Amino acid sequence: MKIAMLARNPNLYSHQRLKEAAEERGHHFDILNTTRCTVHIASHRPEVYYNGEPCVGYDAVIPRIGASITNYGLAILRQFEMRGCWPLNESVAIGRSRDKLRSMQILAKHGLGLPLTAYANDPKQAEEIIRAVKGPPVVIKLLEGTQGIGVVLAETMSSAKSVIEAFRGANVNILVQEFIKEAGGTDIRALVVGGKVVAAMKRTGAPDDFRSNLHRGGSAQLIKITPEERSTAVRAAKRMGLNVCGVDMLRSNHGPVIMEVNSSPGLEGIENATGKDIAGMIIDFVAKSARDGKTMTKGKG
Repeated sequence: MKIAMLARNPNLYSHQRLKEAAEERGHHFDILNTTRCTVHIASHRPEVYYNGEPCVGYDAVIPRIGASITNYGLAILRQFEMRGCWPLNESVAIGRSRDKLRSMQILAKHGLGLPLTAYANDPKQAEEIIRAVKGPPVVIKLLEGTQGIGVVLAETMSSAKSVIEAFRGANVNILVQEFIKEAGGTDIRALVVGGKVVAAMKRTGAPDDFRSNLHRGGSAQLIKITPEERSTAVRAAKRMGLNVCGVDMLRSNHGPVIMEVNSSPGLEGIENATGKDIAGMIIDFVAKSARDGKTMTKGKG
């Protein structure tokens, strides 16, 4: 197969592992810098160019679109989809996952476990939404934050109101969520490939940090998840429309609650923690699934 991956940094562990796994299996694999791709729009001729040359002949595209260029990356991916190129994750599903509020609305609609969450536009409603999530303490998140950036734990009513007012004063959209104290600064990352949980790890935050992100200094270890946690991860991936994703969950007193569904999960932490060839599993899924035009949305958005 001829596979393209949309990614700005070809040297990242995840990107190198996917390239190695593809080439070990005899596939042709190109890493295309997303920002160097251009879209040429003409009636009945959707074209993607890379460094001035047309991108043709690809059987599949693996989107690894950075959060800072989500909109541009999705435009490029949609153009590949319109050409009939099979995407590992579709543009519509990635767009949903990048909007935390939209994600929560979809998951809540289908009855998946979530922390109490509130959203408001007017900073004068700060106290109302804090009480709606049974706080303080509360967790305040940027709608489009990633890797733990833009996540704040506010432990008192006054500090929570100050943070909310500051964010909204800067015209930044936020969510307010209940703080799951019993999770103890740990969470579970379940990695789903093709409707199955293929690996799971427990992440523990750095000392004095309630966030468990590995990018924030946290650590990871192999964990055996419960059938309920496994089912929650699979259902979340299905409802979001993602073939590959990392589902982040907390163990609460009332079962697993989903914090985030990540459409471009990193592979380094989970491969090191579990010893599994996750990159190989993803490439095998691509080889098995990629068919011309075989997408749910067919690039229609």
